[in-house]
Amino acid sequence: MRWSNRNPWLVLAIVGGLAYPPLVYFGMSRLPPGIIVLFGLGLIGLRLLGTWRGERQVAGAGALALVLAGAGLAALLLLAPSLAALAYPVAVSLATAMIFGLSLIKPPTVIERIARLREPDLSPHGVIYTRRVTMVWTVFLIANALVSGVSAVWGTLEAWTLWNGLISYLLMGMLFVGEMGVRRVVRRRHAALS
Repeated sequence: MRWSNRNPWLVLAIVGGLAYPPLVYFGMSRLPPGIIVLFGLGLIGLRLLGTWRGERQVAGAGALALVLAGAGLAALLLLAPSLAALAYPVAVSLATAMIFGLSLIKPPTVIERIARLREPDLSPHGVIYTRRVTMVWTVFLIANALVSGVSAVWGTLEAWTLWNGLISYLLMGMLFVGEMGVRRVVRRRHAALS
């Protein structure tokens, strides 16, 4: 996909999401937690705007997941502002897991849709493979939310920042690159059997 075809709302949300852990780390002692949470809610709003450019089914699931994430974050702000400032990554991971999970219940899956952008005539074997990859990402996102939540509740700000600002992104990158390698092996094996 060329840069000009990218969704500007999602690009802004991703850049803001990358900046969120350092903002929390450096801002928690200088800013009221509510300001940080408002930034997180703004990022969720950008993601919500970005979902409207997608397919109706994905946009509907995405909007629902993001509205729930924003509502949960806003409710937590009223109950525990400092914890709410740390909850943004949990909310986004759970919302994304919900989008992936709902696509497993009502296919085509998120990964199948992405695959069909490059390969419109995806084989039945490819559909099964993309379903499995969607399951893996769903489990990963739930696990990421769990670790992020544990680090927010029981960890230090440094541990939370390390997980949410570095380790989780490295793991996502490793999963993405690893899946690309597995996909090549699976394609070769499937081509050899055909």
